[in-house]
Amino acid sequence: MSKRLMDFLLAFLALLVLVLPMLLLALLVRLTSPGPVLYWSNRIGRHNRIFRMPKFRSMRIDTPEVATHLLAKPESYLTPIGSFLRRSSLDELPQLWSILKGDMSFVGPRPALFNQQDLIALRNQYGIQTLTPGLTGWAQINGRDDLSIPAKVALDSYYLKHHSLWMDLKILFLTAQSVLRRQGVSH
Repeated sequence: MSKRLMDFLLAFLALLVLVLPMLLLALLVRLTSPGPVLYWSNRIGRHNRIFRMPKFRSMRIDTPEVATHLLAKPESYLTPIGSFLRRSSLDELPQLWSILKGDMSFVGPRPALFNQQDLIALRNQYGIQTLTPGLTGWAQINGRDDLSIPAKVALDSYYLKHHSLWMDLKILFLTAQSVLRRQGVSH
């Protein structure tokens, strides 16, 4: 079975199982802060193609559109349930839609923001732009927000050279462990 077909089937099944919890989260986002339920950001996909990636909105609508670690006081921009959504990774659930569409995979390098030129340029040097970005990846289970850009790219490069079905399964398993322990999330 191809990786794309497996991604599609798993995303479809996950959406069926998670539709009610996702509706509850959407309601909580809506009731606790003004603005839309989803935040759509321009991300860099395979072959540097820009796509729109959804997340449950965890930050106020006046938050600058930059990587969170570049904000002076990121915690000051969080919505009342934003910290919970981020630490639990529940804000990522709408990305199942991006997996269904084929813009993302379950496993691959995390999609860069459109304005993260340093990350994009370094990934291009190593050929990482040939991979479909993922909901999780080798870098996410090896540090997530705690990693420098060169460290992330080194881990993405390792994944590019060694990815396989077994490595993807290992990454998914380790991601589940990391999410349950809430490891590597700084905000």
